[in-house]
Amino acid sequence: MKKLVGKVTEDERNEIQALFERRNGLRELAQVLTPDNVELYDRLVKDMGENATLFQNWWNRMAEKYKWESADGGNWEINFNNCEIFLKTV
Repeated sequence: MKKLVGKVTEDERNEIQALFERRNGLRELAQVLTPDNVELYDRLVKDMGENATLFQNWWNRMAEKYKWESADGGNWEINFNNCEIFLKTV
């Protein structure tokens, strides 16, 4: 089930969209990169961790700012086209 719980500004949307796209790019790279290249592999792991932290921090900041409804086991999703935030529950 998805329920509309809020909206963010276009600037806020752009921030999370950039993090989302970076996360997807890093995941794709992780699928083809092997630990043989230790330096590049270590950099990838570090970048993925930093991006994950920034990604979660964005959601935490926006949830606090806009006081979005939450639910146990639920997560928020953004519609990048119109900046709407949905609470998705099973």
